[in-house]
Amino acid sequence: MVTLPISVISVSGTPAECGAAYGAAAAPLIAANVRLYLQRFRDQAGLDTTAVRAAGATFRRASIEVLPRVAAMLDGVAEGAGANAEELYALNGRTELIYGTPHDSDGGCTSIGVLDTHTTSGNTLLAQNWDWHPAQREAMIVLQTRDEHGFEVITLAEAGMLAKAGLNSAGLGVCLNMLGSDRDGPRPGLVPYHVLLRAVLESDHLGAALRVAARTPRGASLNLLLGQAGKAGEYGGEIIDVEVVPGDLGWLHPLDGFITHANHIESALPVRDRQRDFGGASLFRGARARRLLGGIMDGRTGRKVDEDDLKAVLRDHGGYPMAICRHVDERDEPLEQSETVYSVLLDLDERRFGLAEGPPCGNKFGFTRLG
Repeated sequence: MVTLPISVISVSGTPAECGAAYGAAAAPLIAANVRLYLQRFRDQAGLDTTAVRAAGATFRRASIEVLPRVAAMLDGVAEGAGANAEELYALNGRTELIYGTPHDSDGGCTSIGVLDTHTTSGNTLLAQNWDWHPAQREAMIVLQTRDEHGFEVITLAEAGMLAKAGLNSAGLGVCLNMLGSDRDGPRPGLVPYHVLLRAVLESDHLGAALRVAARTPRGASLNLLLGQAGKAGEYGGEIIDVEVVPGDLGWLHPLDGFITHANHIESALPVRDRQRDFGGASLFRGARARRLLGGIMDGRTGRKVDEDDLKAVLRDHGGYPMAICRHVDERDEPLEQSETVYSVLLDLDERRFGLAEGPPCGNKFGFTRLG
């Protein structure tokens, strides 16, 4: 397979051992990312190091209580990297600490899920563009873990964080989109965004992942596009989209064999969607991805989609520069600039993880596989 365009850190053992090995392997990158976010917390949210550590301590207490295996991994990362644990928990809660501040942006990321009944390979596929500040590209890794029971996870991650889009050895995968609602914010007892996300990826079946999403007390709104591979000769795959806000959850099912999603709430949740305050590209990106895929999957001819079709959607420039394939708009304030940092393509049946440096219009995908 083609080499991934990013460093892959592979670790094994108990959660604490995996975390410590990850921290040691990525220590310089984690230190750089912590510095990057401490500056962002200061400039964007007005939080000095003392305030950041206080927030991190609150996140740590909640994580240990609610998701102890994930917390053990993150504590291990801090130990292995020689980093301050409270700062790392704040890093994993950066969504709660940043969004809703005066320099908030209108978000990014476009996610796609296609059922195996509608792909040429007969496999369930997930894909997404992850949009964020371009400086973040230099502080990214792919994290591959194998726990003491042999369960494997592979995920894109910001150095010092535990997860973003990824898949596991049970054939469960997740793509994600940041959402915003009037309920968001860090409070005692709430688990941070990226800790919850890691717990979802540690789930060995779709129902367990949905339990984690629904039951974990949280302070940030996010969208999880979840899928699980089927079992050959017995049953097909499944995908579902869940919009998770503090205290509530909405869901969307595939229409015509697929789901797309951007950064605004589409289910009937009783919250104020903060995208209404920002406007921007989210209001058309998800719909555009649906139209592009619908144009490929012609019900009269039985045409299905393949990986190249999904790549073409991820590279689409409709609405440039704030397109599905997002490019920096130099007119935005520096703190609000965003582009597609990486693109992810997941084949859940083959346990295959694909990644392209973004914007993906000018880059090829590399792939690796679990097992």
